[in-house]
Amino acid sequence: MQVVVRKFWSVLEEIHHEGGPPAATSRRVGALAAVIANPFAGRYVDDIAPFMETLKPLGLEMATRLIALLGDDRSAIDGFGKGAIIGTAGELEHGALWHVPGGYAMRELLGGAKAIVPSTKKVAEAGGRIDIPITHINAAYVRSHFDALEVHVPDAPAPNEMVLILVMAAGPRVHARVGGLQAAEITGEDGLR
Repeated sequence: MQVVVRKFWSVLEEIHHEGGPPAATSRRVGALAAVIANPFAGRYVDDIAPFMETLKPLGLEMATRLIALLGDDRSAIDGFGKGAIIGTAGELEHGALWHVPGGYAMRELLGGAKAIVPSTKKVAEAGGRIDIPITHINAAYVRSHFDALEVHVPDAPAPNEMVLILVMAAGPRVHARVGGLQAAEITGEDGLR
């Protein structure tokens, strides 16, 4: 079984302020989506797990492309998330195949990030939208990085496709001020704090 990519789609958001004063450094959030054929569309397949291994090179390629989209400075990237939209001839479990290839690719390329990569998935028609959760790459409890990015590909997924998505962010929410663990206080021992 091989990965058949129809197209890649990306978006870059640069945030200077959220109604308050302009930030000293703007926040950048990027998403990269790959629209691929779903090899399991239209039928129930009991053993789908081997396809995760097949998806690993795609995960690394997408993470590399997304880092470049954000300016190619890995040290500036401190937030991430992932997700999948499955076409209507597939099932939700097909989106779970992206957990390992997408998450580990980002963690590896971002220097062995400690936190679990937050994720979401859904079955939807072409143009379906999904909110991809974002948290800090080394400590899930850093409130300044709790966020989400809405992602969609206008013509995907077709019923027999999947849209696999990676999201990365450089910087906390602009004007973050609700307390909690600060990025400078991360101990990095458990991926939580």
